[in-house]
Amino acid sequence: MRRPYRSVDKPLAILIALLVGVGSMIFVSAAFGLVARGQGGMSSVAFNHLVLGVGAGLIMLVILSHIDYRWLRPIAPYFFAIAIMATALVFIPHLGIMHGGGRRWISVFGFSMQPSEFLKLAGVIMAAAYFSTIKGKLFTIRFGLGGLFAILAIPALLLVLQPDLGTLGVVVGGICVVFFMAGGRIRDLLLIGVVALLMLALLAVARPYVMDRVMTFFQPSLGAQAEGYQIRQSLIAIGSGGLTGRGFGQSVQKFTYLPEPMGDSIFAVAAEELGFAGSVVLVALFLGLALRGFTIATRAPDLFGALLASGISATLSTEAFINIGAMLGVIPLTGIPLTFVSQGGSAMLVALASAGVLLSVSRAHRKSGKT
Repeated sequence: MRRPYRSVDKPLAILIALLVGVGSMIFVSAAFGLVARGQGGMSSVAFNHLVLGVGAGLIMLVILSHIDYRWLRPIAPYFFAIAIMATALVFIPHLGIMHGGGRRWISVFGFSMQPSEFLKLAGVIMAAAYFSTIKGKLFTIRFGLGGLFAILAIPALLLVLQPDLGTLGVVVGGICVVFFMAGGRIRDLLLIGVVALLMLALLAVARPYVMDRVMTFFQPSLGAQAEGYQIRQSLIAIGSGGLTGRGFGQSVQKFTYLPEPMGDSIFAVAAEELGFAGSVVLVALFLGLALRGFTIATRAPDLFGALLASGISATLSTEAFINIGAMLGVIPLTGIPLTFVSQGGSAMLVALASAGVLLSVSRAHRKSGKT
């Protein structure tokens, strides 16, 4: 018996609800650290994240989950172009905002937003639409590898100029997963990897801060009070959490020592308060989200849906694991937020909108009567 189209994929919906709910609690706890430092009012912080991010994002999730995902295919090029133009707005004087050595934000009517966040979803949609269309031409240099380079070229240029290497890694990762799931060759992906390494080497020469981050990753003690300060304080916070943590809201590091406690350091706050056990649960939720997303991809009724679900699942989970890996010191710091948890209205909005599209793909699977 076929299930009604209105039904949702319950495991996926539960995972998203848990991540958003737990993430909001962790965010509120981390926000008290900012308020205690006298760097912002609780009301404005809560409004920007919980109302503009979580609230608007949940509305987008509900709307997109009830709309057939196939309508995204014909508008993919337009959505991708709009995301690229929005990302380029950061270079316009008096509109783009400089912060932390990067020009990644724009100010609109008193609110700041990071337009490059929309490239994460737009890039996956564009790649899914393109590679599901060319099909048999995927193994040709012109349509396969050439198409992949064409999709990556402008976003890569804009994100390098900002610079925002963390977001670039997530965007490239999501698009490459779509390419691979479409049947792309490993050697083509290896070529992309070689190009990325050469680009990173050139950036390390042109921009000293890139080299500083790389050197700090290999030798954190060299910049203990400078480049290595954040990772040092993060590891102290994570280590002090022990097995069960200090208790919710009881983090010490967030009040004085930990940089960006609501941003890319928020996992350290969670680990200090929830301990190893709580951290494992949080990681398991992200892993479950990725696995469920790829399961939905294998059951999608068409190639576009399969590629879309794969790319979105990879993007959401990769972003989370990059953040966690950086806080644990296993990869260099990138400034990437923790999905569904870190401060950032635009990041939360895009993450929840992406989850809505993923739910839409799962609804189509259920409509087709597959089990």
